[in-house]
Amino acid sequence: MPSFMDGMRDIVAKNLRRLRHEKGWSQEELSFRAKVDRSYISQLETSTYSASVTMLGKLAKALGVEASDLLKR
Repeated sequence: MPSFMDGMRDIVAKNLRRLRHEKGWSQEELSFRAKVDRSYISQLETSTYSASVTMLGKLAKALGVEASDLLKR
């Protein structure tokens, strides 16, 4: 049974990928705009890693959305 944190990682992954695709951006483009490594974006989108609150803020700012948009089911 997945833990609460596993579920949250999956939600962030899905929303991050969706929002990035809506912009028509590659992972490389998002990583450049958010000033993070491209491989980290990939790891977030595959639920390998959990994003910190600070990272959620950086990603949201780069995407032009609220951080809460990355956490919506």
